[in-house]
Amino acid sequence: MTKIIGLTGGIGSGKSTVASYIASKGVPVYIADDEAKKIMEREDIKQKIQNLFAESILNSDNSLNRKKIAEFVFNNPNKLQELNAIVHPEVQLHFTNWVKSHENYPFIVKEVAILFETGGNKSCDKVILITAPEEVRINRAMSRDNLTKEEILVRISNQYSDEKKKKMSDFIVDNIDLNDTFLKIDKILKILAKS
Repeated sequence: MTKIIGLTGGIGSGKSTVASYIASKGVPVYIADDEAKKIMEREDIKQKIQNLFAESILNSDNSLNRKKIAEFVFNNPNKLQELNAIVHPEVQLHFTNWVKSHENYPFIVKEVAILFETGGNKSCDKVILITAPEEVRINRAMSRDNLTKEEILVRISNQYSDEKKKKMSDFIVDNIDLNDTFLKIDKILKILAKS
């Protein structure tokens, strides 16, 4: 039975960099956010999302205006819940099929930003949490995502604190120095390969 290893961390923690590193080691990695974005562009899902909002959330090319959606949902927890209720079951279905196609591996990694917040950790055999000091996370996210400090702080406030996540995680990697982080990940992968 293929084990499911959850990989999570708040905005700017560096979990995507860690996910890429794990994938480079030959471990199948499922990036839930990437798959969610693809699913959200499906016509049937796009229509359900549009129905949540009074004004159009589509760009002129009929793609979703993600910035507009983010502005709506990150300031309105109910809308965020409604959006997640449309997208998450679809992602879960896609993931289940993806796991079946990788069942010859001893374990796979599922990278999810809001793993605990959605209860996704319950279907994981182990969870790796990537952390970093808040200032570091803010600076990384500002330079990467072209967001303001205020926008990042709103996103951080919509996620569980690292303190809360640490209590529910099996492995905690403080990601400040990347070489050090990769060494810690190598050790974790060895432990997972043996278990």
